[in-house]
Amino acid sequence: MDQYWREQEGRGLFEDDATSYTSENDDSINSLQRLIYDDPSVHDDLQSDYDSSSFNVDTSPVAYPSWNQNAEEPPVTMEGVQEILLDLTNKLGFQKDNMRNIFDYVMVLLDSRASRMSPSQALLTLHADVIGGIHANFAKWYFASHFNDGHAIGFHDMSSPIVEKMTLKEAEQAWRDQMGGFSPHRMMVQLCLYFLCWGEANNIRFMPECLCFIYKCAYDYYISSEARDLDSALPKEYFLDSVITPVYRFFHAQLFEVLDGKYVRRERDHASNIGYDDINQFFWSYKGLEEIKCTDKTPLLDLPPFMRYRHLGNVEWKSCFYKTYYEYRSWFHNITNFSRIWVMHIAAYWYYSAYNSSNLYTSQYHIRINNKPPASCRWTACGLAGAIASFITLLAVTFEYLHVPRRYHCARPLWPSFLMLLTALLLNIAPTVFIFASTEHQQTYISRLVVGIVHFFFSLVCVVYFAVTPLRNLVGFTTKSSGHDLANRYFTSNFTPTSKGGAIVSWCLWITVLVAKYCESYFFLALNLSDSIRYLGAMRPYDCGDYILGAGLCRAQPKILLSLLYLTDLSLFFLDTYLWYILISTIYSLGYAFYLGISVWTPWRELFYRVPRRIYTKLLHTDDMEISFKPKVLVSQVWNAIIISMYREHLISRDQIQELLYHQVPSEKAGYHTLRAPNFFYSQQVKHYKQDLFPANSEAARRISFFAQSLAESIPKHCSVDAMPTFTVLVPHYSEKILLSLREIIREEDQLSRVTLLEYLKQLYPIEWKNFVDDTKLLADESESVDSTVDGEKNDLQAKAYDLPFYCIGFKSATPEYTLRTRIWASLRTQTLYRTINGFSNYSRALKLLYRTECPELVEWTNGDPARLDEELDVMANRKFRFCVSMQRYAKFTKEESENAEFLLRAYPDLQIAYMDEDAATRPAEERGIYSVLIDGHCPIMENGKRRPKYRIRLSGNPILGDGKSDNQNMSIPYIRGEYVQMVDANQDNYLEECLKIRNILAEFEQFTPPLHNPYSVNAKSATNHPVAILGAREYIFSENTGMLGDVAAAKEQCFGTMFARILSLIGGKLHYGHPDFINVLFMTTRGGVSKAQKGLHVNEDIYAGMTALQRGGRIKHSDYYQCGKGRDLGFGSILNFTTKIGTGMAEQMLSREYFHLGTQLPFDRFLSFFYAHAGFHVNNMVIMFSLQLLMLVIINLGAMFSVVPVCNYRQFDPVTAPLSPRGCYQLQPVLEWLKRCILSIFIVFGIAFVPLAVCELNERGALRMVIRVFKQIFSLSPIFEIFTCQIYAQSLIANLSFGGARYIGTSRGFATVRVPFALLYSRFSGPSLYFGSRLMFMLLYGSITAWLPHYIYFWITLVALCVSPFLYNPHQFSWTDFFVDYREFIRWTFRENSRNHSNSWIGNCQLSRTRVTGYKRKIYGKKADKISMDSPRARITTMFYGEILGPLGTLFFTCIPFLFANSQPGNEDISKRTNAFIRLIIMSLIPLVLSGGIAILFFCLGIVLRPLVGGKARKVGIYMAAAAHILFVFVDIIVFEVLGYLEGWTFSITLLGFIAITSIHRFAHKLLIICFLSREFRHDGANLAWWSGLWNGQGFGYMVLTQPWREFVCKTTEINMFAGDFLLSHLLLFLHCPIILIPYIDKFHSIILFWLRPSRQIRPPVYTIRQNKLRRQIVFRYATLYFTLFVIFFLLLILPFVFGNSAAGVSYDQFNMIQPSIRIMPSTKKNSSV
Repeated sequence: MDQYWREQEGRGLFEDDATSYTSENDDSINSLQRLIYDDPSVHDDLQSDYDSSSFNVDTSPVAYPSWNQNAEEPPVTMEGVQEILLDLTNKLGFQKDNMRNIFDYVMVLLDSRASRMSPSQALLTLHADVIGGIHANFAKWYFASHFNDGHAIGFHDMSSPIVEKMTLKEAEQAWRDQMGGFSPHRMMVQLCLYFLCWGEANNIRFMPECLCFIYKCAYDYYISSEARDLDSALPKEYFLDSVITPVYRFFHAQLFEVLDGKYVRRERDHASNIGYDDINQFFWSYKGLEEIKCTDKTPLLDLPPFMRYRHLGNVEWKSCFYKTYYEYRSWFHNITNFSRIWVMHIAAYWYYSAYNSSNLYTSQYHIRINNKPPASCRWTACGLAGAIASFITLLAVTFEYLHVPRRYHCARPLWPSFLMLLTALLLNIAPTVFIFASTEHQQTYISRLVVGIVHFFFSLVCVVYFAVTPLRNLVGFTTKSSGHDLANRYFTSNFTPTSKGGAIVSWCLWITVLVAKYCESYFFLALNLSDSIRYLGAMRPYDCGDYILGAGLCRAQPKILLSLLYLTDLSLFFLDTYLWYILISTIYSLGYAFYLGISVWTPWRELFYRVPRRIYTKLLHTDDMEISFKPKVLVSQVWNAIIISMYREHLISRDQIQELLYHQVPSEKAGYHTLRAPNFFYSQQVKHYKQDLFPANSEAARRISFFAQSLAESIPKHCSVDAMPTFTVLVPHYSEKILLSLREIIREEDQLSRVTLLEYLKQLYPIEWKNFVDDTKLLADESESVDSTVDGEKNDLQAKAYDLPFYCIGFKSATPEYTLRTRIWASLRTQTLYRTINGFSNYSRALKLLYRTECPELVEWTNGDPARLDEELDVMANRKFRFCVSMQRYAKFTKEESENAEFLLRAYPDLQIAYMDEDAATRPAEERGIYSVLIDGHCPIMENGKRRPKYRIRLSGNPILGDGKSDNQNMSIPYIRGEYVQMVDANQDNYLEECLKIRNILAEFEQFTPPLHNPYSVNAKSATNHPVAILGAREYIFSENTGMLGDVAAAKEQCFGTMFARILSLIGGKLHYGHPDFINVLFMTTRGGVSKAQKGLHVNEDIYAGMTALQRGGRIKHSDYYQCGKGRDLGFGSILNFTTKIGTGMAEQMLSREYFHLGTQLPFDRFLSFFYAHAGFHVNNMVIMFSLQLLMLVIINLGAMFSVVPVCNYRQFDPVTAPLSPRGCYQLQPVLEWLKRCILSIFIVFGIAFVPLAVCELNERGALRMVIRVFKQIFSLSPIFEIFTCQIYAQSLIANLSFGGARYIGTSRGFATVRVPFALLYSRFSGPSLYFGSRLMFMLLYGSITAWLPHYIYFWITLVALCVSPFLYNPHQFSWTDFFVDYREFIRWTFRENSRNHSNSWIGNCQLSRTRVTGYKRKIYGKKADKISMDSPRARITTMFYGEILGPLGTLFFTCIPFLFANSQPGNEDISKRTNAFIRLIIMSLIPLVLSGGIAILFFCLGIVLRPLVGGKARKVGIYMAAAAHILFVFVDIIVFEVLGYLEGWTFSITLLGFIAITSIHRFAHKLLIICFLSREFRHDGANLAWWSGLWNGQGFGYMVLTQPWREFVCKTTEINMFAGDFLLSHLLLFLHCPIILIPYIDKFHSIILFWLRPSRQIRPPVYTIRQNKLRRQIVFRYATLYFTLFVIFFLLLILPFVFGNSAAGVSYDQFNMIQPSIRIMPSTKKNSSV
């Protein structure tokens, strides 16, 4: 019997199941069919809970006119749709409000399509897009999960041999035939059922194939005999409770657990959580579906199809789902995903290096002879690149085995790849072994030469094959006609082919990039290193060594240096590719821009002269218009509306508007009037015309210029307003400012503020403020005008006094209408939700304008009644445009937020707000009911003050399970209407002239023209392109004029969001980057939605929609002629918070399955575009910082040799066999030459970084603006900011791959005018950059002392940037008084929290930075302040290995080696005089660690002893004890440095090198101690307080009071040591401020750099009271004295001993040779340094 039901799976999805398992009575069968499909009137007799009155909607034909009033009778009437929905709701248990919402949703979709095609075509195409078409996701899922063993789809007789042999192509045709035979009623049933399931699915919407399975089960039940029973209506909300909620609860349980009666997020990383994609991929295969079992262990598929829906509530989902991809936090993902990148770089570098390093594998090589290896050796040595390529690819396949579980049914078999790669590896190694195992004589045989040559070319084939071929296609290719592996083909690699032109451009671009890269890299990098290889490879240091270690390490120093050179050269080899990609892409994008006509180089006089004609031909639809209106009349309406909108926005004045409008003037004919165009158009043709209508660089000039320029481009043809599709604008909102209050505008933010927001806005927008004031004065009461009888002088004074309030605060009378005007003016110039809603509501205004202009007969229809005309326009605008704001917190708004939201609804009644609501629990054990609610401005206000919802749909649980934004979007997505949705953030803006282009934008989706063929016909597949899924648009960063940081953000958007997006869309590499992109609703919502939402993994949620579209057959386009406004973060900290979010988000993307699928399946050219446009940018930043660190290690290792050995004279053009002079010297000059060229190349890269901006500015704004903007950026020190940003990107990426912690960071969007305290900046950026920069700066200082090059200046700028950027971009950082007041706060910050808990302190920051390794404890012991919801897990040792162990260990090795070499005394033949440098280094490294532990123990004992003596003052005593311990160790550190100097013979360079080595040892030791010996942290600071005060009882430790002191001892050992380092480093940074703060007027100059404000318009200093000024002067005097005293002490301790000190080497008490003699370079006349 089970087999019988399994065979039924091969039948058609929509075959009448009643014919298979209902009564044999034909009459009953026919009546069932009539009931479901043919006779909707039968439903009138159904007994149901809901009836037609439940819809509560406008059922008149006017509601959906294109569907109801079309010339063709609709295939299903609106009443028929209602009956279908009622029947589905009753039979399957959907919610009433879901039914009502879906009714409107479906009818709007049908009306939208029926407006440009017949109703029958509308229904047919909609059904094809959602259910059965070639691009429908449901059809793809059905084939992927049911097309097994060659069985066809759509036939009853599964035993037929024809069916068993049916191919995929034949099955697809059978499917189309079946779909094409459906009746319209049946299609409508299927559509309505799918959308009903989707509307209540909540978070299951993120699992599209799971939803397809649920829909299939629901439909099988609906058409069964059970559903035919008139009494079979399921309970209300059955679908939600029994179908959706069990799956939701399973997923919820993966994320949360119950702890102390509360839900707490589990401590699991992605690899341990079964996520959305894991659940969804379970439904991709038939074998997966077979594993679904009910609680009684019965497989669900063993049940008849009609029974499965009723048993979904009994499925034990916990035993079904499993991980289908392991997102281990590991670098191994990058090896698999980007194996082709590593192959094409490392293998190519091996070719170059092996060829130029022949001396390393030449037997008995001598530098004077320069003898070469046999040719066979050289060929086969180069050929080892094939082994490297094979090994890298083998690693990639191995890690794929680890990441993709074999249990997953869609996992590909890997053994063929393993065998092929192992074979290739052995074949590439064997010839090398064979040749090098031969004797020197045998290596010269012709047979060996042939083997070597064959090996080389075989390796070349291997390298090219492994670099070009996707990893998934290494062995065998799956043809499209095959029915195997359909899930991967449909859902992960259904890539849209690029156009023929795009493919040509793509291949040309990448061939150009790779040819330029490989040529330049060889001559500039590989060949440049050849001399260094030759000399260092042959170098043999003589007469050097350590007392203990001997001469081994000393003699290996050249090889260690050479290995660093190779590694550095390889990292630069990687950087070159990205450099050439940026450069060539810029050139190609510029060429494409010229091709599209996007250039300011269009003749200026022609640009504006042609605007009227272009408005008429490109924005107005005049094809069907009666020839009764001249084009000028129509154009004038559009142009005047644009100008008036700018006037209302106060961008232009009353005088300017008169010059810019069309005016009606008397005609030459008597009694007639004509329109006079503004002189603005025609004056452009007059030479030497001075354009003064728009102030220079004003917003009005920018908008008009872009509008005119965009109309010169090629724009798609559009249709009439009535025929255009419906679309929605969706804005997610959480806590962003809605509308500024008067208090926020006219009062300073806090005590650190120097200016009110209104004053700052007046400085930024002086012209707009003047226009606003002029308009406000016109509205003022005339009775308050100045008395005309007063004399002229008094009149002037009174007039100025009258105007003063207007110019100060924008109003004189504080009545609501005037204060509201000022609030709105300020809100429209900041990043508020009101600005966004006001801007995007221009769509409604634009549609009304276009409809009225294109339909002059409207005036006749309405009999000239303005009210009726406005009503008609409102109806049309509401039909075609909807605006929805997803206000997640609306139900929990504060009073002010609620008032502002209500103001929005009153100002924009058609605005819809979706929000999440919940019921209070009726019983403690019950969960609260959570609802998704929709309201608008037309909803009546209830007694409780809230609006009555239009829809209130109960959800399966809290929809906010991820980082918030994508969940918020998903919650509101059922309320969008139409075919397209524009995704917009709450900090964007739009303009009327841009909204006029909306029809052209929607035409880009290529769905305006009705299809020529039935979507289910034979010709449909060949005639249908892949649908456009996403349309990108430009963004204008309106915060670009707020200073340097705002301009940098705007420049990045201008380059990436415009220039590179343009070329990426052409070559198929563009994804979805958020906003304001347009989304194809049906395509994306049937494939998981507009974003993804797994916590942490999808923190950059938007880009996953682009990857989904790319993998599932969608096209992604870009529009250059349309732009929206966008705000960016304006403060240094908020910008870097955003940078951190992007960096950590990219790390999460690297772990994701999307990157795995794309990286292992994309064709070569598109793979390169994908990598370098996304992950490659971040990898490039990481490699930049890695190469910078390597270069510093090279410099100190080279400097160590330069400082103690004689260096040879070097003449670059001498023959390579020339003798070295003087005798016994070391030839190190080639390494310096290599360094020079490396630094030069890096500097060139720095220069090229400005090329995209310069080219973009040159193309769009002209040469002069380009020069000015680039100069302003350089003058404002933006390169320093970019260096710092690069480090933040790199550090965020590395930290997240090691520890995780990616989260959505809600950045500040206000103006950055407040000085941030030094302590806050230091605590925020010490870990990411300051420590790193200071370590490298000390290395560079040593290199500059020992082997100076002028080229090091660039490195000095770079490293100073890493250390001072947070302070350089801090407003008023160098103000004299503020500096010392801040210094006082910093001193307090360092010693705070040793007596009480304080969130802002040094010890708190230290503990916080430690918790990313240790994590927090899960259980709480009596501390009410603890927040268990913020628990973070302990990091895994495997994830920390590279960043926390291997990296510091490598740095330790490469810093200790040069120190030992610098103390090895090369040339000293007397072995007895060798010093104990190794023991010296060990002792000087251990002393601080031991002393820190000893001091910690000492004060711990003192606390225990003193506690009973001091009684209640124990905490106060603890303050002094902690301060004493920390200050004491600062002196210990200083003494250790001085002792080290003494032991090094007061040689500053070697002392500095020893300090660098000791610092590296301490860094490694601290990390090792924390990782190995520290358990999790308590969330309170009781242990720290108890350590100093002795009060261990009552701190909430429980039984851990016995073990916590031991843990705290390890903490204090590291903390005391780290405190001294932080104290000294922070003061070093503060001392660097000293020369700057002494410069007169430095604060004004600094403000010019940051804010680009002239001194006359700069922010005034704050006003203080006399008492405050006195107190501030006292603080400045005290702390300036402390500051300069410490500065002098620091200078004396650092300089004087090394100036006047002498080496004490050889004294009698130095029996262990611990003291180093002074450096003496001792060349030998008998020995050579090279072989």
